[in-house]
Amino acid sequence: MYLDKAKKAEIFEKYGKGGVKDTGSVESQVALFTYRISHLTEHLKENHKDHATARSLTKLVGKRRALLDYMKERDIERYRAIVKALGLRR
Repeated sequence: MYLDKAKKAEIFEKYGKGGVKDTGSVESQVALFTYRISHLTEHLKENHKDHATARSLTKLVGKRRALLDYMKERDIERYRAIVKALGLRR
């Protein structure tokens, strides 16, 4: 599986505020969604007729956008830091 416990722990350790145990912070959730989005994007490049995956990718992008909008309203510095860390804006 592409996303096992070790990979999740690595993502939460790197981007979460409280280490591996911090699975609910906005930063850790955005980082997890970004990892999943990049994986699904690569899958869709090879399997362009997989409409179920395309739909789930669209839903994930929407969830990430909503979390980023929330963070932008609450704390602009945290928003800028996570966008820069993940390389979301070019």
